[in-house]
Amino acid sequence: MADTSLTGRVAIVTGAARGIGLAAIRRLCADGVRVLAFDRPDADFSDAKAAGEVTPFAGDVIHAADWQRAIDVALTLGPGIDILFNNAGISGAIANVIDYPEDEFDRIMAINVKGVYLGIKLVGAHMKGRGRGVIVNTSSVSGFGGGGNIFGYTASKFAVNGMTKSAAVALAPHGVRVLAVCPSPTATEMMFQLERRLSPDNPEAVRPQLSQGTPMGRYGTPEEVADVLAFLVSDAASFMTGALVPVDGGSLAK
Repeated sequence: MADTSLTGRVAIVTGAARGIGLAAIRRLCADGVRVLAFDRPDADFSDAKAAGEVTPFAGDVIHAADWQRAIDVALTLGPGIDILFNNAGISGAIANVIDYPEDEFDRIMAINVKGVYLGIKLVGAHMKGRGRGVIVNTSSVSGFGGGGNIFGYTASKFAVNGMTKSAAVALAPHGVRVLAVCPSPTATEMMFQLERRLSPDNPEAVRPQLSQGTPMGRYGTPEEVADVLAFLVSDAASFMTGALVPVDGGSLAK
């Protein structure tokens, strides 16, 4: 039986202060991982720091210099970086392609695509040099079909899926695995913010509508995504790379 222990490993988690990133930190810390929590300078790291062996890092994933500083700090936590959870992302504007603002498209592509690219590129280079490591990107079920009124988000997640597969092929000969988790709507601030934008007076009224595409009939939880992440970065998943793993309550089965 493959070893699922993660004790003593070092991870970088982006989008770390809340939502799926925070749930991932809690799960990884519970499994004995030392974590660098990478989030924006205005982020509140208090919950992340309470999870265990966590080192907060304030920076912006769209800047290579910040990534390099994050790597340098992570290397003080152990002999090398074993795990990257490339999780930072935003939902962007609610609009179709015709109405989508150009500046908003640039913003979502910078964070959701360039940020992921830089993580794969820079942390991946470190892992390649070590001959081992696992990168997991946060994608979405929106990366598999047309999300008409979230054009920028959908485009960004198709890009994440493509980068995941391309990087997996490039890095597999060097002992580095690259995968993506693809959640359906998940009970995070991103979804709650979307609810408020759609129905400011009664946000929860739109939840059944947003959940109806999920056969299980509910939002996922950040912890459910974190549990899948913990498996993917463990040696139990040692022959998995390039996979886009749905955590979606059956959404993609329809």
